[in-house]
Amino acid sequence: MSLRLPSPPSLAPGGRLWIGYSGGGDSTVLLHLAAASGLQRVAAVHVHHGLQPAADDWVRHCRRQCRALGVPLRVLRVRVTAEGGGVEAAARAARYTALAELLRPGDVFATAHHRDDQAETVLFRALRGTGIAGLGGMREREPLGAGVLWRPLLEVSRARLQAYAQSHRLDWIEDPHNRDPRYARAFLRHAVLPQLGGHFPAAAESLARLAQHAQSAQRLLSTLADLDRERLEQRGGFDVAALVALEPERRDNLLYHAWRRLGLPQPDAGWYARLEREVLRARADGQPLLAHGAGEARRYRGRLYLLPRLPPAPAPDSVLVWGRRRRVRLPPGCGSLGCTRVPPAGVTLRFARGGERLKPAGSRHSRTLKNLCQEAGLPPWVRCRMPLVWLGDELIAVAGDWRSERAVALGLAFTWTHALPGV
Repeated sequence: MSLRLPSPPSLAPGGRLWIGYSGGGDSTVLLHLAAASGLQRVAAVHVHHGLQPAADDWVRHCRRQCRALGVPLRVLRVRVTAEGGGVEAAARAARYTALAELLRPGDVFATAHHRDDQAETVLFRALRGTGIAGLGGMREREPLGAGVLWRPLLEVSRARLQAYAQSHRLDWIEDPHNRDPRYARAFLRHAVLPQLGGHFPAAAESLARLAQHAQSAQRLLSTLADLDRERLEQRGGFDVAALVALEPERRDNLLYHAWRRLGLPQPDAGWYARLEREVLRARADGQPLLAHGAGEARRYRGRLYLLPRLPPAPAPDSVLVWGRRRRVRLPPGCGSLGCTRVPPAGVTLRFARGGERLKPAGSRHSRTLKNLCQEAGLPPWVRCRMPLVWLGDELIAVAGDWRSERAVALGLAFTWTHALPGV
């Protein structure tokens, strides 16, 4: 049976090709292909989930096979905690977290996912009500940690892999979970897809082709979202009036991609309707907030801001002593504040309580902090997290924006580093 490993993508000089090796039939074929490829710096990695009594036996099996092929093996032990998403999802999350930590720049991690796995993934996601992005199934390559995740066998059928394994008399193990119908993917693999194949012989091939079409469509939608983002984005937010004027499908596409750019899970279908109703069409002077999972949507002065869920703002009576250093780390979500020099003794950092006043250098009158922030267009979630610099009982600076004459005379200039949008 003829089959060979394609050239791996982005394998930089000094980079390593890691083969995901469970000990099962598919990954055994992939490992054999890699060992026969003549590539340098090939290694196998086995993730020990500890979910089955035979897990230690599998590790011993993998070590024997790797020794026989002359391929070094790394075993990663992970702890699987199923909380709401089930054991399958928890094991996958733990596995990819460990693998992402393993990879270094220039490394490539290869898995043995094949065409039948792709068909299974597309069907599984379709039954769960996924959108175009989900119907795209698995990509041939995508980022993983500092390296690249590569699926070189996505165009190859399970039958071809099995024929290769038998013709080379390879030795592999069978995971009983893969045949347990209690698990959704195992049920699809052994009960549903064979039935479909009986009536539609090209079912797996057609579902895999659907994934390719969906990936192409998703690339076009992503390009459209980038064009809309460039046109509508201002200071990290989107112009609400322009968003409302967009066709609903185009608006939802932009919001979906903006949400995903934050590294947040795909929002459910109801989120878009709530966002339009509760945030985009809120009264003009409102400051609505719609939280969803690990993210939130906020509106201020005609702009929509999508951002990761912010930690609580510091208590107004919080006081941080600056000390003998040039940079101070602020409470969670507030970043850090640096100074051009070590400030004199007695400098502290506080947060807005209300009523603070500052006379900016060069100004004839003192101003309230609220007025300064409003004129600068700083949204409320920024104001309550911006550090105020005090020398004794005198406010001498506000973040990196305003300084008093005294701060200037002392040669103190500040830089506020943070990730808050709207600044």
